[in-house]
Amino acid sequence: MPRFLRGIPPMAGLLLCGLAASSDPLPPDTTYRPLPTLPFSAVKANDEAQKRQVMQRQANLLNQRYDLSDRPIPGVMMSGGRKPVQGGVRVKLPESVTWDSLAAMSVDEIRQRGLLPAGFMPLPHVKQATGGQIFPTQQIDEIQRQEARDLRRFDVDFDLPDHVTPEFPPPIFLTTHPELGDVSRGQLLTIKNFYELMNGIITPVQMEGLRLLLTPFPQEEFNQTEDRKVAAQSLGVTCLECHSNFHTNGAFHQTPDIRPQAARFRLDTTSLRGIFNQQIHGSKRSLRSVEDFTEFEQRTAYFNGDHVSATRKGVNLPDRTNQVAMMAQMQNIIDFPPVPKLDPFGRLDPAKATEQELAGERIFFGKGRCGECHIAQTSFMDNNMHDLKLERFYRIGQTVNDMVMLPDGPIKTFTLRGIKDSPPYLHDGRLMTLADTVEFFNLVLGVRLTQQEKDALVAYMLTL
Repeated sequence: MPRFLRGIPPMAGLLLCGLAASSDPLPPDTTYRPLPTLPFSAVKANDEAQKRQVMQRQANLLNQRYDLSDRPIPGVMMSGGRKPVQGGVRVKLPESVTWDSLAAMSVDEIRQRGLLPAGFMPLPHVKQATGGQIFPTQQIDEIQRQEARDLRRFDVDFDLPDHVTPEFPPPIFLTTHPELGDVSRGQLLTIKNFYELMNGIITPVQMEGLRLLLTPFPQEEFNQTEDRKVAAQSLGVTCLECHSNFHTNGAFHQTPDIRPQAARFRLDTTSLRGIFNQQIHGSKRSLRSVEDFTEFEQRTAYFNGDHVSATRKGVNLPDRTNQVAMMAQMQNIIDFPPVPKLDPFGRLDPAKATEQELAGERIFFGKGRCGECHIAQTSFMDNNMHDLKLERFYRIGQTVNDMVMLPDGPIKTFTLRGIKDSPPYLHDGRLMTLADTVEFFNLVLGVRLTQQEKDALVAYMLTL
């Protein structure tokens, strides 16, 4: 039996091996991916022929798990004021179960009866066996318009509807110029416009760092080699094509830190806002400086943690003392959106907040236990990693769309500042709305919130 299947129920292991064999020619224990054995034209033709089926399979999974209708919260907009925030619980429940009845069950009962909502389970990559970076259509179209560079893959498309993703382009707020508000002028920063937009606002060192963050470098699926996933040979991608305007556009790939391929979980792009207050970086890697993060990403996000592939495709090795330091200096001045209802200590001002928001704050720091990890004085995070042990609620070893459901393990505490701007939620984007996150943690932490308390908690998080 392959090493990673040990401890998994036999039937699940057989199913997993069958799926891996049918979708990927590599044995489950393979660490390195070999070069293609077919000409690029044949691979491209095969991928294009399978694309519709791949996308339909993922659409079926998403529709089984979620209500993806467009239902914004009346009058609540993201920080740029151009996109409404989606409301309501979107995760679908198993038949004959309510959220209250589910929360009243024991962990063992939920696991034995298979009642954990599928939307709470790890979310597969749209093409798990291949993986790689997937950009939303808005990002693809804007880069094509500004730079005539194509980020559109021929084998797969982005899988979530636009209304459950972040505002695009997102606003940019600077710690060095809070009086200016959004300095993006409603535009997406690219190599074509960054100097004009930022000239006279940032320092020469920050400007050079910004240039590097906007310079395309080869990446696993976007490069010159025959195993790329774009039709034309490509210069690559930039740091800020996932972290659009230093925020996020919902782009995703797979964690570089896990093998085999079937076990690699989907990794949603996180915001770089407030990175100056973070002491660990990366959902799983616990990197201890933004310099480490910036340098390490050239081998992880860009090349799936595979230095062999990076060398062949054209790895970028930024100089630590000069280039990496300048890139870090630029990232370190990106601020959170303004919060008019919070005081300097991260608490609501009673003169500005509603009764529901104040009630939500009491729940956040009390019964809901949110404030134990999301500490107000440290930008609503604790700079630690925690294991929620969600696998208590389901049988590990199940496979969905070629992904094996294994424990998530420790994940860092993400900041909640500006959280309304950052859907979907959790490290893999498995939760579409803040209401979904409340139901998730209500179950996982066993805090038994009432519906009124849940609504108040969402109202409070919208103020952050």
